Amino acid sequence: MQLGMIGLGRMGGNIVRRLMRNGHTCVVYDTNAASVAQLASEGATPSQDMTSFINQLQKPRAVWVMLPAGAITEATVNTLSGLLEAGDTIIDGGNSNYQDDVRRAKALAEKGIRYIDVGTSGGVWGLDRGYCMMIGGDKAAFDHLDPIFKTLAPGVGTIEKTPGREGRKSTAEDGYLYTGPAGSGHFVKMVHNGIEYGLMQAYGEGLDILKGVNQESIPAERRYDLNLADITELWRRGSVVSSWLLDLTAISLAEDPELASYSGYVEDSGEGRWTIQAAIEEAVPADVLTAALYTRFRSRQDHTFAEKVLSAMRKQFGGHKEPGKA
Repeated sequence: MQLGMIGLGRMGGNIVRRLMRNGHTCVVYDTNAASVAQLASEGATPSQDMTSFINQLQKPRAVWVMLPAGAITEATVNTLSGLLEAGDTIIDGGNSNYQDDVRRAKALAEKGIRYIDVGTSGGVWGLDRGYCMMIGGDKAAFDHLDPIFKTLAPGVGTIEKTPGREGRKSTAEDGYLYTGPAGSGHFVKMVHNGIEYGLMQAYGEGLDILKGVNQESIPAERRYDLNLADITELWRRGSVVSSWLLDLTAISLAEDPELASYSGYVEDSGEGRWTIQAAIEEAVPADVLTAALYTRFRSRQDHTFAEKVLSAMRKQFGGHKEPGKA
């Protein structure tokens, strides 16, 4: 199947690579000519501008936009709406606000253009592990593009089936799911990332406590020099707190036991804020997620070891770098 990709950054480029590895063809465009040339050398069809990009796609066209949420994605979708035709599909695979999806889908539908919002999780590891995808929007477009989503998803793999799900027909076990109308995919991904904030904060604070027990203010007989790299490795094996985030933390501590290369400055990418806003709108208590978001704000003023752990995890799963870091 053919897919057009706009945005060849950390995730967009690897999505193209995973598709091409599995027999799909891709037309690619990015304002960075070097990124386009690199994917072209690997088998993608390069485009020099948006018009030629559209003309190189077979009808009905499918265009995946993988750009930072906000103005650049909005401008790109607006440009595409003037170039595409009825029956074509725009896919926003970034981290857009779900309310933008609702608005865009309505406007595009008036032109007969189908819109899909895909909350995409997998970061820089997705090329080999696959991407977990939460997909909202036009159901017919989702069904048509199912081969694309199935290829990008992790697949069933070695994960055991959940007891009680016998007989259910769902793509969830393959790692992708149609969640409902426009905006629902990004809404689910937004809450997913809000939960991620809380989980990361819990690991960070716990490891900070383990590290702090060796300080001089603690009585000597209760002072322990704990090996955090070994402890996180231990917890990966049979512990109830094991997770991929813990795996990434163990990698970071194995590479840099003191996390000396991290300042502890932790960015937030928007979804955490939007999750809290949704919780307020729904009157749902979200104490942990709110506190985790506020801790990220505070991390930009002073830093703890816990925040170095958060920063290390963000680099491991998403390739995110702290301001000023090469």
